[in-house]
Amino acid sequence: MSHASPSSEALLARLLDLHPKLIDLSLGRMTRLLAALGNPQGKAPPIIHIAGTNGKGSTLAFTRAILQAAGHRLHCYTSPHLVDFHERITLAGQPISEPQLADYLRRCEVANQGQDITFFEITTAAAFLAFAEHPADFLLLEVGLGGRLDATNVIDPLLSVITPISHDHEEFLGSDLAGIAAEKAGIIKPHRTIISAPQDAPVAEVIEKTADRLQAPLARAGQDWQVGCEHGRLVFQDQKGLLDLPLPNLVGTHQITNAGTAIAVARDLNIAPEAIATGLQTAEWPARLQPLPDGPLTARIRQRLTQADIWLDGGHNQAAADMLATWLDNQSTNRPLHMIIGLLASKAHNDFLAAFAARSGLAERLTVHCVPISGNDNALPPQLLHQAARAQGLHCSAHADLSSALNAINAPDALILIAGSLYLAGEVLKANRKKA
Repeated sequence: MSHASPSSEALLARLLDLHPKLIDLSLGRMTRLLAALGNPQGKAPPIIHIAGTNGKGSTLAFTRAILQAAGHRLHCYTSPHLVDFHERITLAGQPISEPQLADYLRRCEVANQGQDITFFEITTAAAFLAFAEHPADFLLLEVGLGGRLDATNVIDPLLSVITPISHDHEEFLGSDLAGIAAEKAGIIKPHRTIISAPQDAPVAEVIEKTADRLQAPLARAGQDWQVGCEHGRLVFQDQKGLLDLPLPNLVGTHQITNAGTAIAVARDLNIAPEAIATGLQTAEWPARLQPLPDGPLTARIRQRLTQADIWLDGGHNQAAADMLATWLDNQSTNRPLHMIIGLLASKAHNDFLAAFAARSGLAERLTVHCVPISGNDNALPPQLLHQAARAQGLHCSAHADLSSALNAINAPDALILIAGSLYLAGEVLKANRKKA
Protein backbone atom coordinates (compact mmCIF):
# COMPACT_ATOMS: atom_id res chain seq x y z
CA MET A 1 0.00 0.00 0.00
CA SER A 2 1.21 3.50 -0.80
CA HIS A 3 1.72 6.06 1.92
CA ALA A 4 -0.99 8.14 0.27
CA SER A 5 -3.65 5.54 1.03
CA PRO A 6 -6.15 6.67 3.67
CA SER A 7 -5.90 5.23 7.17
CA SER A 8 -8.61 2.98 8.58
CA GLU A 9 -9.61 5.87 10.87
CA ALA A 10 -10.20 8.17 7.88
CA LEU A 11 -12.09 5.46 6.01
CA LEU A 12 -14.28 4.65 9.03
CA ALA A 13 -15.14 8.34 9.38
CA ARG A 14 -16.18 8.46 5.70
CA LEU A 15 -18.25 5.30 5.97
CA LEU A 16 -20.24 6.78 8.86
CA ASP A 17 -21.66 9.32 6.41
CA LEU A 18 -23.16 6.75 4.02
CA HIS A 19 -26.35 6.35 6.05
CA PRO A 20 -28.10 8.94 8.21
CA LYS A 21 -29.03 6.43 10.90
CA LEU A 22 -26.53 4.37 12.85
CA ILE A 23 -29.00 1.47 13.21
CA ASP A 24 -31.46 0.53 10.46
CA LEU A 25 -32.14 -3.20 10.53
CA SER A 26 -32.37 -4.72 7.06
CA LEU A 27 -30.56 -7.31 4.94
CA GLY A 28 -31.12 -5.78 1.50
CA ARG A 29 -28.18 -3.37 1.55
CA MET A 30 -25.90 -6.05 2.98
CA THR A 31 -26.73 -8.71 0.39
CA ARG A 32 -26.28 -6.14 -2.42
CA LEU A 33 -22.78 -5.19 -1.24
CA LEU A 34 -21.73 -8.77 -0.55
CA ALA A 35 -22.83 -9.75 -4.07
CA ALA A 36 -20.66 -6.94 -5.48
CA LEU A 37 -17.73 -8.34 -3.46
CA GLY A 38 -18.24 -11.89 -4.74
CA ASN A 39 -20.13 -13.14 -1.64
CA PRO A 40 -17.09 -13.62 0.64
CA GLN A 41 -19.34 -14.79 3.50
CA GLY A 42 -19.69 -18.11 1.63
CA LYS A 43 -15.91 -18.55 1.54
CA ALA A 44 -15.31 -18.08 5.27
CA PRO A 45 -14.29 -21.01 7.51
CA PRO A 46 -17.07 -22.97 9.30
CA ILE A 47 -19.08 -20.45 11.31
CA ILE A 48 -20.35 -20.52 14.89
CA HIS A 49 -22.99 -17.78 15.03
CA ILE A 50 -23.79 -16.28 18.47
CA ALA A 51 -26.89 -14.20 19.34
CA GLY A 52 -28.60 -13.25 22.60
CA THR A 53 -29.01 -10.33 25.00
CA ASN A 54 -26.55 -11.17 27.77
CA GLY A 55 -23.38 -13.22 27.76
CA LYS A 56 -22.67 -13.23 24.00
CA GLY A 57 -19.15 -11.89 24.41
CA SER A 58 -18.27 -14.05 27.40
CA THR A 59 -19.64 -17.17 25.70
CA LEU A 60 -17.57 -16.33 22.63
CA ALA A 61 -14.50 -15.77 24.83
CA PHE A 62 -14.89 -19.19 26.48
CA THR A 63 -15.52 -20.87 23.12
CA ARG A 64 -12.47 -19.16 21.64
CA ALA A 65 -10.20 -20.19 24.55
CA ILE A 66 -11.45 -23.81 24.44
CA LEU A 67 -11.00 -24.17 20.67
CA GLN A 68 -7.56 -22.53 20.81
CA ALA A 69 -6.57 -24.93 23.60
CA ALA A 70 -7.59 -27.74 21.25
CA GLY A 71 -5.15 -26.39 18.65
CA HIS A 72 -7.60 -24.66 16.31
CA ARG A 73 -6.95 -21.42 14.43
CA LEU A 74 -9.81 -18.98 14.85
CA HIS A 75 -11.27 -15.88 13.25
CA CYS A 76 -13.51 -13.79 15.51
CA TYR A 77 -15.94 -10.94 14.93
CA THR A 78 -17.26 -8.94 17.89
CA SER A 79 -18.78 -5.52 18.55
CA PRO A 80 -18.60 -2.88 19.75
CA HIS A 81 -14.89 -2.32 20.30
CA LEU A 82 -13.66 -0.90 23.60
CA VAL A 83 -10.62 1.17 22.61
CA ASP A 84 -9.77 0.52 18.97
CA PHE A 85 -11.83 -0.69 15.99
CA HIS A 86 -9.20 -3.32 15.15
CA GLU A 87 -10.43 -5.28 18.22
CA ARG A 88 -13.57 -6.26 16.29
CA ILE A 89 -11.80 -8.44 13.73
CA THR A 90 -9.41 -11.23 14.72
CA LEU A 91 -7.64 -13.15 11.94
CA ALA A 92 -6.24 -16.55 12.91
CA GLY A 93 -5.87 -15.42 16.52
CA GLN A 94 -4.42 -11.94 15.89
CA PRO A 95 -6.16 -8.54 15.70
CA ILE A 96 -6.40 -7.33 12.13
CA SER A 97 -3.44 -5.12 11.19
CA GLU A 98 -3.82 -1.48 10.16
CA PRO A 99 -2.80 -2.09 6.50
CA GLN A 100 -5.22 -5.03 6.27
CA LEU A 101 -8.14 -3.14 7.81
CA ALA A 102 -7.58 -0.07 5.63
CA ASP A 103 -7.37 -2.26 2.50
CA TYR A 104 -10.60 -4.16 3.22
CA LEU A 105 -12.50 -0.99 4.12
CA ARG A 106 -11.29 0.70 0.92
CA ARG A 107 -12.37 -2.27 -1.21
CA CYS A 108 -15.81 -2.24 0.39
CA GLU A 109 -16.12 1.51 -0.13
CA VAL A 110 -15.29 1.12 -3.83
CA ALA A 111 -17.68 -1.82 -4.27
CA ASN A 112 -20.50 0.05 -2.52
CA GLN A 113 -20.29 2.94 -5.05
CA GLY A 114 -21.56 5.55 -2.60
CA GLN A 115 -24.90 3.80 -2.06
CA ASP A 116 -26.91 3.88 1.13
CA ILE A 117 -25.51 1.46 3.74
CA THR A 118 -25.05 1.54 7.53
CA PHE A 119 -21.67 1.69 9.24
CA PHE A 120 -22.14 -1.74 10.82
CA GLU A 121 -23.16 -3.29 7.51
CA ILE A 122 -20.19 -2.08 5.49
CA THR A 123 -17.67 -2.84 8.24
CA THR A 124 -19.19 -6.33 8.62
CA ALA A 125 -18.77 -6.80 4.87
CA ALA A 126 -15.10 -5.81 5.26
CA ALA A 127 -14.77 -8.42 8.01
CA PHE A 128 -16.28 -11.14 5.78
CA LEU A 129 -13.80 -10.18 3.04
CA ALA A 130 -10.92 -10.56 5.51
CA PHE A 131 -12.22 -13.89 6.83
CA ALA A 132 -12.60 -15.27 3.29
CA GLU A 133 -9.01 -14.44 2.37
CA HIS A 134 -7.29 -15.87 5.44
CA PRO A 135 -7.35 -19.57 6.42
CA ALA A 136 -8.70 -20.68 9.79
CA ASP A 137 -10.53 -23.66 11.26
CA PHE A 138 -13.55 -21.73 12.58
CA LEU A 139 -15.10 -18.27 12.56
CA LEU A 140 -16.78 -17.13 15.79
CA LEU A 141 -19.33 -14.58 14.63
CA GLU A 142 -21.17 -12.38 17.15
CA VAL A 143 -24.50 -10.82 16.18
CA GLY A 144 -24.55 -7.02 16.38
CA LEU A 145 -28.19 -6.39 17.31
CA GLY A 146 -31.19 -8.71 17.22
CA GLY A 147 -30.62 -11.57 14.82
CA ARG A 148 -33.14 -11.94 12.01
CA LEU A 149 -32.19 -8.66 10.28
CA ASP A 150 -28.68 -8.30 11.67
CA ALA A 151 -25.93 -7.74 9.10
CA THR A 152 -24.21 -10.97 10.19
CA ASN A 153 -27.28 -13.08 9.38
CA VAL A 154 -26.29 -13.71 5.78
CA ILE A 155 -24.40 -16.94 6.42
CA ASP A 156 -25.00 -20.68 6.55
CA PRO A 157 -23.47 -21.58 9.92
CA LEU A 158 -21.99 -24.80 11.17
CA LEU A 159 -24.01 -24.21 14.32
CA SER A 160 -25.68 -21.33 16.14
CA VAL A 161 -25.81 -20.29 19.77
CA ILE A 162 -28.44 -18.25 21.63
CA THR A 163 -27.36 -16.87 25.02
CA PRO A 164 -29.91 -15.67 27.63
CA ILE A 165 -32.50 -13.32 26.16
CA SER A 166 -33.97 -10.40 28.09
CA HIS A 167 -35.19 -6.84 27.44
CA ASP A 168 -32.75 -4.55 25.63
CA HIS A 169 -32.74 -2.33 22.53
CA GLU A 170 -36.52 -2.09 22.83
CA GLU A 171 -36.64 0.81 20.35
CA PHE A 172 -35.55 -1.66 17.65
CA LEU A 173 -36.72 -5.05 18.92
CA GLY A 174 -39.90 -4.12 20.83
CA SER A 175 -40.84 -4.66 24.47
CA ASP A 176 -42.52 -8.06 24.16
CA LEU A 177 -40.14 -10.79 25.31
CA ALA A 178 -41.56 -13.37 22.89
CA GLY A 179 -41.18 -10.85 20.06
CA ILE A 180 -37.56 -10.16 21.04
CA ALA A 181 -36.98 -13.92 21.14
CA ALA A 182 -38.41 -14.26 17.62
CA GLU A 183 -35.89 -11.69 16.37
CA LYS A 184 -32.98 -13.48 18.07
CA ALA A 185 -34.23 -16.89 16.88
CA GLY A 186 -33.98 -15.51 13.35
CA ILE A 187 -30.40 -16.86 13.27
CA ILE A 188 -31.68 -20.46 13.40
CA LYS A 189 -31.12 -22.13 10.01
CA PRO A 190 -32.68 -25.30 8.56
CA HIS A 191 -30.97 -28.49 9.73
CA ARG A 192 -28.22 -26.57 11.58
CA THR A 193 -27.64 -27.31 15.27
CA ILE A 194 -28.76 -24.62 17.72
CA ILE A 195 -27.42 -24.49 21.28
CA SER A 196 -29.54 -22.53 23.74
CA ALA A 197 -28.52 -21.18 27.14
CA PRO A 198 -31.12 -21.12 29.97
CA GLN A 199 -34.14 -19.07 28.90
CA ASP A 200 -37.37 -17.74 30.38
CA ALA A 201 -40.39 -19.87 29.43
CA PRO A 202 -41.77 -17.53 26.67
CA VAL A 203 -38.31 -17.35 25.09
CA ALA A 204 -37.71 -21.10 25.28
CA GLU A 205 -41.07 -21.72 23.59
CA VAL A 206 -40.21 -19.45 20.65
CA ILE A 207 -36.78 -21.05 20.19
CA GLU A 208 -38.22 -24.57 20.37
CA LYS A 209 -41.00 -23.82 17.86
CA THR A 210 -38.55 -22.16 15.45
CA ALA A 211 -36.07 -25.04 15.70
CA ASP A 212 -38.87 -27.56 15.17
CA ARG A 213 -40.21 -25.72 12.11
CA LEU A 214 -36.74 -25.59 10.54
CA GLN A 215 -35.82 -29.13 11.63
CA ALA A 216 -32.79 -27.72 13.42
CA PRO A 217 -31.35 -29.99 16.15
CA LEU A 218 -31.71 -28.15 19.47
CA ALA A 219 -29.53 -28.60 22.58
CA ARG A 220 -31.33 -26.87 25.49
CA ALA A 221 -29.82 -25.90 28.82
CA GLY A 222 -31.59 -27.67 31.65
CA GLN A 223 -32.90 -30.43 29.38
CA ASP A 224 -30.23 -31.61 26.98
CA TRP A 225 -27.32 -30.33 29.03
CA GLN A 226 -26.81 -29.08 32.59
CA VAL A 227 -24.13 -27.00 34.23
CA GLY A 228 -23.56 -26.02 37.84
CA CYS A 229 -21.05 -25.45 40.60
CA GLU A 230 -20.34 -28.18 43.17
CA HIS A 231 -17.58 -28.20 45.81
CA GLY A 232 -15.60 -25.49 44.05
CA ARG A 233 -15.73 -27.23 40.67
CA LEU A 234 -17.79 -26.75 37.53
CA VAL A 235 -19.89 -29.79 36.69
CA PHE A 236 -21.28 -30.27 33.18
CA GLN A 237 -23.48 -33.13 32.02
CA ASP A 238 -24.99 -34.07 28.68
CA GLN A 239 -25.85 -37.28 26.85
CA LYS A 240 -22.13 -37.92 26.36
CA GLY A 241 -21.50 -38.03 30.09
CA LEU A 242 -20.30 -36.00 33.07
CA LEU A 243 -17.40 -33.54 33.11
CA ASP A 244 -15.71 -32.43 36.34
CA LEU A 245 -13.94 -29.17 35.47
CA PRO A 246 -12.21 -26.19 37.10
CA LEU A 247 -14.25 -23.06 37.69
CA PRO A 248 -13.98 -20.45 34.93
CA ASN A 249 -11.52 -17.64 35.47
CA LEU A 250 -14.09 -14.96 34.48
CA VAL A 251 -15.74 -13.63 37.65
CA GLY A 252 -19.42 -13.84 38.57
CA THR A 253 -21.98 -16.63 39.01
CA HIS A 254 -23.45 -15.80 35.57
CA GLN A 255 -20.17 -16.98 34.03
CA ILE A 256 -21.06 -20.55 35.02
CA THR A 257 -23.95 -20.34 32.53
CA ASN A 258 -21.78 -18.74 29.84
CA ALA A 259 -19.07 -21.35 30.36
CA GLY A 260 -21.69 -24.12 30.18
CA THR A 261 -22.98 -22.80 26.86
CA ALA A 262 -19.44 -22.76 25.46
CA ILE A 263 -18.87 -26.31 26.73
CA ALA A 264 -22.07 -27.42 24.95
CA VAL A 265 -20.57 -25.98 21.74
CA ALA A 266 -17.29 -27.78 22.39
CA ARG A 267 -19.09 -31.07 23.01
CA ASP A 268 -20.93 -30.74 19.71
CA LEU A 269 -17.52 -30.30 18.05
CA ASN A 270 -16.05 -33.30 19.96
CA ILE A 271 -13.41 -31.23 21.76
CA ALA A 272 -11.39 -33.14 24.35
CA PRO A 273 -12.16 -32.50 28.06
CA GLU A 274 -8.54 -31.44 28.65
CA ALA A 275 -8.89 -28.57 26.14
CA ILE A 276 -12.21 -27.58 27.71
CA ALA A 277 -10.58 -27.38 31.16
CA THR A 278 -7.68 -25.30 29.82
CA GLY A 279 -10.06 -22.95 27.98
CA LEU A 280 -12.13 -22.27 31.09
CA GLN A 281 -8.99 -21.13 32.91
CA THR A 282 -7.49 -19.04 30.10
CA ALA A 283 -10.50 -17.17 28.70
CA GLU A 284 -10.17 -13.40 28.59
CA TRP A 285 -12.92 -10.85 28.02
CA PRO A 286 -12.20 -7.22 28.97
CA ALA A 287 -14.79 -5.10 30.81
CA ARG A 288 -16.90 -8.03 31.96
CA LEU A 289 -16.53 -7.80 35.74
CA GLN A 290 -12.82 -7.38 35.18
CA PRO A 291 -10.29 -6.32 37.81
CA LEU A 292 -8.69 -3.28 36.21
CA PRO A 293 -5.09 -4.26 35.43
CA ASP A 294 -2.01 -2.25 36.37
CA GLY A 295 -1.68 0.87 34.28
CA PRO A 296 -1.53 4.67 34.45
CA LEU A 297 -5.11 5.03 35.75
CA THR A 298 -4.87 2.36 38.46
CA ALA A 299 -1.48 3.77 39.55
CA ARG A 300 -2.99 7.24 39.86
CA ILE A 301 -5.92 5.93 41.92
CA ARG A 302 -3.68 3.96 44.26
CA GLN A 303 -1.51 6.96 45.00
CA ARG A 304 -4.41 8.15 47.17
CA LEU A 305 -6.40 4.97 47.77
CA THR A 306 -3.61 2.59 48.61
CA GLN A 307 -5.71 -0.52 49.16
CA ALA A 308 -8.45 0.11 46.62
CA ASP A 309 -9.74 -2.60 44.28
CA ILE A 310 -10.98 -1.30 40.94
CA TRP A 311 -13.39 -3.34 38.82
CA LEU A 312 -14.82 -2.67 35.37
CA ASP A 313 -18.01 -3.91 33.73
CA GLY A 314 -19.79 -2.86 30.55
CA GLY A 315 -23.20 -4.37 31.34
CA HIS A 316 -25.98 -1.88 30.64
CA ASN A 317 -29.38 -3.54 30.97
CA GLN A 318 -31.51 -4.79 33.85
CA ALA A 319 -30.19 -8.35 33.69
CA ALA A 320 -26.62 -7.06 33.88
CA ALA A 321 -27.54 -4.75 36.77
CA ASP A 322 -29.08 -7.67 38.69
CA MET A 323 -25.84 -9.61 38.25
CA LEU A 324 -23.68 -6.67 39.39
CA ALA A 325 -25.91 -5.93 42.37
CA THR A 326 -25.72 -9.56 43.48
CA TRP A 327 -21.94 -9.50 43.16
CA LEU A 328 -21.58 -6.24 45.10
CA ASP A 329 -23.97 -7.44 47.80
CA ASN A 330 -21.75 -10.48 48.34
CA GLN A 331 -18.64 -8.38 49.00
CA SER A 332 -17.27 -7.92 52.49
CA THR A 333 -19.45 -5.72 54.71
CA ASN A 334 -16.30 -4.08 56.02
CA ARG A 335 -15.38 -2.42 52.73
CA PRO A 336 -16.78 0.89 51.45
CA LEU A 337 -18.53 0.24 48.13
CA HIS A 338 -18.46 2.87 45.38
CA MET A 339 -19.99 2.56 41.92
CA ILE A 340 -19.14 5.00 39.13
CA ILE A 341 -21.87 4.79 36.52
CA GLY A 342 -22.50 6.24 33.07
CA LEU A 343 -25.36 5.18 30.80
CA LEU A 344 -26.61 5.92 27.31
CA ALA A 345 -29.90 7.82 27.13
CA SER A 346 -31.44 4.89 25.22
CA LYS A 347 -31.04 2.55 28.21
CA ALA A 348 -33.68 2.02 30.89
CA HIS A 349 -31.70 3.77 33.61
CA ASN A 350 -34.44 3.52 36.24
CA ASP A 351 -34.56 -0.26 35.83
CA PHE A 352 -30.77 -0.42 36.00
CA LEU A 353 -30.61 1.59 39.24
CA ALA A 354 -33.53 -0.31 40.77
CA ALA A 355 -31.43 -3.49 40.91
CA PHE A 356 -29.14 -1.80 43.45
CA ALA A 357 -31.86 0.08 45.33
CA ALA A 358 -33.91 -3.11 45.79
CA ARG A 359 -31.26 -4.68 48.01
CA SER A 360 -31.64 -2.70 51.24
CA GLY A 361 -28.39 -3.93 52.75
CA LEU A 362 -26.50 -3.01 49.59
CA ALA A 363 -28.22 0.35 49.12
CA GLU A 364 -27.10 1.41 52.60
CA ARG A 365 -23.45 0.52 51.90
CA LEU A 366 -23.19 1.75 48.31
CA THR A 367 -22.33 5.24 47.06
CA VAL A 368 -23.17 5.94 43.41
CA HIS A 369 -21.17 8.47 41.39
CA CYS A 370 -22.87 9.55 38.14
CA VAL A 371 -20.65 10.56 35.21
CA PRO A 372 -20.99 11.44 31.52
CA ILE A 373 -19.52 9.27 28.77
CA SER A 374 -16.80 11.27 27.09
CA GLY A 375 -17.38 12.08 23.41
CA ASN A 376 -20.78 10.36 23.21
CA ASP A 377 -23.74 12.56 22.26
CA ASN A 378 -26.19 9.81 23.27
CA ALA A 379 -25.01 9.65 26.88
CA LEU A 380 -27.44 10.40 29.70
CA PRO A 381 -26.43 13.64 31.48
CA PRO A 382 -25.06 12.80 34.94
CA GLN A 383 -27.50 15.25 36.58
CA LEU A 384 -30.48 13.25 35.26
CA LEU A 385 -28.89 9.98 36.34
CA HIS A 386 -28.23 11.52 39.75
CA GLN A 387 -31.88 12.60 40.10
CA ALA A 388 -33.06 9.09 39.22
CA ALA A 389 -30.64 7.46 41.68
CA ARG A 390 -31.64 9.84 44.48
CA ALA A 391 -35.34 9.20 43.79
CA GLN A 392 -34.67 5.51 44.40
CA GLY A 393 -33.02 6.23 47.74
CA LEU A 394 -29.42 5.63 46.70
CA HIS A 395 -26.51 7.65 48.11
CA CYS A 396 -25.30 9.47 45.03
CA SER A 397 -23.52 12.43 43.48
CA ALA A 398 -23.02 13.83 39.97
CA HIS A 399 -19.63 14.64 38.47
CA ALA A 400 -18.30 16.41 35.39
CA ASP A 401 -16.05 13.52 34.40
CA LEU A 402 -14.50 10.24 35.48
CA SER A 403 -11.52 11.89 37.21
CA SER A 404 -13.79 14.06 39.37
CA ALA A 405 -15.75 10.99 40.45
CA LEU A 406 -12.58 9.13 41.39
CA ASN A 407 -11.30 12.14 43.33
CA ALA A 408 -14.52 12.18 45.37
CA ILE A 409 -13.74 8.73 46.79
CA ASN A 410 -11.71 9.05 49.98
CA ALA A 411 -11.76 5.55 51.50
CA PRO A 412 -8.24 4.01 51.14
CA ASP A 413 -9.68 0.47 51.01
CA ALA A 414 -12.64 1.22 48.72
CA LEU A 415 -14.01 -1.36 46.31
CA ILE A 416 -14.72 0.68 43.17
CA LEU A 417 -16.92 -0.64 40.38
CA ILE A 418 -17.07 1.34 37.12
CA ALA A 419 -20.14 0.21 35.19
CA GLY A 420 -23.10 0.99 32.98
CA SER A 421 -21.77 1.17 29.43
CA LEU A 422 -19.19 -0.43 27.20
CA TYR A 423 -18.39 3.08 25.96
CA LEU A 424 -17.49 4.15 29.50
CA ALA A 425 -15.50 0.93 29.89
CA GLY A 426 -13.61 1.79 26.71
CA GLU A 427 -12.84 5.27 28.09
CA VAL A 428 -11.42 3.66 31.26
CA LEU A 429 -9.32 1.10 29.38
CA LYS A 430 -7.95 3.80 27.09
CA ALA A 431 -6.98 5.96 30.09
CA ASN A 432 -5.31 2.93 31.67
CA ARG A 433 -3.41 1.87 28.55
CA LYS A 434 0.36 2.07 28.89
CA LYS A 435 2.01 4.29 26.31
CA ALA A 436 3.98 2.35 23.72
